[in-house]
Parts: sequence; C-alpha cells; structure tokens
Amino acid sequence: MQLAGDFGAALSALAPDFGPSARLALAVSGGGDSYGMLALAADLLPDRITVFTIDHRLRAASGQECEAVLSACAVRGIPAERIDLDWPSGVPQSNRQAQAREARYRVLTAACAERGLTWLATAHHADDQAETFLMRAARGSGLSGLAGVRARRRIGELVLLRPCLGMRSETLHQAARAAGFIPIEDPSNSDPSYDRSGVRALLEGTDLLPAERLAAAASHLADAEEALAWLAKEARRTRCWSRGDELRFDARGLPSETVLRVVRSVILDLGGELPRGTQAQRLVETLGRGGRASLSNVQASGGAVWTFRRENDPRRA
Repeated sequence: MQLAGDFGAALSALAPDFGPSARLALAVSGGGDSYGMLALAADLLPDRITVFTIDHRLRAASGQECEAVLSACAVRGIPAERIDLDWPSGVPQSNRQAQAREARYRVLTAACAERGLTWLATAHHADDQAETFLMRAARGSGLSGLAGVRARRRIGELVLLRPCLGMRSETLHQAARAAGFIPIEDPSNSDPSYDRSGVRALLEGTDLLPAERLAAAASHLADAEEALAWLAKEARRTRCWSRGDELRFDARGLPSETVLRVVRSVILDLGGELPRGTQAQRLVETLGRGGRASLSNVQASGGAVWTFRRENDPRRA
C-alpha cells in the first residue's frame, strides 16, 4: 500500500528515534480519519501497535462506537482497550469539545504510562490543520497559535505524534474503506453550534482556501515558532541572572517578541501563572518606560536592567 509508505516516511521524519522494537499506541475513535491511520499503521507495523478508544460519554451512542472499534480490532488481531471518561462534576454543558479533548489526552497519557508505552499517534490531518489555522486567525492569535497542531510534542515521558498531518481527510477515509473498516460518523462534526463545523463548511464551499496550502502555512509558522523559542531560551540563558531574591533581565537591544517570551518565562519561574492575552505586552511596555507593575503575584521594575521578584518575598531597603 503506497499510503502506508507515505505514513512510514512521515513517522520516520517525526520520530527517527522510534526503534525497531518500539510499540506505537493509536488513539482511534472509529471515524474515517482514525480508522485510516489504523489501517496504515497496521500495514506498516504489524504486531507493534496498541489501540485505545475513548468513550467520552457526551453522546448516547459513544459506548456502542467504542465497542465497534474493539470488535474491528479483535477480528484483525490488534490489541485494543476501551477507556471511559469520568466526569466527577457531571458531563460538561459548555465548551464541551475543548474539555473532552483535554480529558482524552489526560487519560491517554495515563494509559500509556501504565503500559510502558512512550509513543502515541493521533489522526490529525491537513484539513484539521487548515481549520485550526483559520479559526485562530479569526481570533487574532499570535504566531504560536497560528502554527496550529504540532507534528510532535512531548507530554512528560510520552511522545505525541501526528504522522497524518500531510494527508487529506478523504485520503484517510479511502485507506479505511480499502482495509474493510466501516467508519462511524460523529454528528458533532456537522453541528453548526461548533465553530469548527462552520469553518469546515467554509473550506468545503470554496476553492480560494485550499486546505493543503493553509496547512503548509501553519507548518512554516511552526518552524518560525521553533526558531523564536530557541532564541528566547538563549536570551534567557545569557541575559538573565539571579541576585538575592530577584531575577534580573537585560532586555536592551532584543527583539520585542524575544523580550515577551523571556518575561513570560521569568514570571512562570517565580511561581506566577502564564500571562494571558496582552497582559505580558502591557507589562513589557511599562517596564520599557522605566515603570513598575505587578502581574500574577510577581513585582517588576524597569530601568536599564529589569528586576522581578515575588510580591510576598521580603526585600532589603
């Protein structure tokens, strides 16, 4: 299968450290995208995959869908497990998709850790990336947000991979059908109450916004984000130092984006919360004028060298 070769090439590029005996965990919902990924992985890595399917318990049919995934795997001899999400405070009534996504990654990370699995793949694809790019652009997101879904990221000891980001959704659906899988249609994918559904309809209704080009733009921005993160790390290493209970930062001559990133990291290191929206920008502007300000229980003072300390720490007069 040529697509399996493409999947393998993407996997090798993302994870050159994925050894010949390593096992790959797959998050499979039963939709055409995740079944397509499963078909490609089973062809490429026979006897080296484990499937997890999550019952998010947000729809009445979700349990049956998980059982369908288990059955499809059983007849193919693929190890598969079902994980039921627990909602101690009740099923969320607002922001459901975001809360369910966060809960899925939490239980997937725990399940992989319990079974000694350090590699997990999800079936995010080029159409997902294009939708995310447009949604975040509409919200005025910065570079990090516009970079979209990352192809590889680490969650503790777990490495999360998205080897299908270069593929279209329809390609994955074709792979699923060719392997005999019967995809399950999630009605929330066409629910107009969700922003993503509206963006998906927009992309499907025009040729002016090709998904592959939008996904490529997000990929280029991800490369730029990685470069800026490296520069900020270097600036933090060479321009910041401790003096007593303070952290000091020489921001002179640095690009504004680098300064913002360093200031955010300093606030986190001093026990504050990651600044939201324009909070860090306003703080940097105040410090640049030589002023003082507090943010997230961190007090900061401007000047030739900026100083930061926790508000509840004593300071010598």
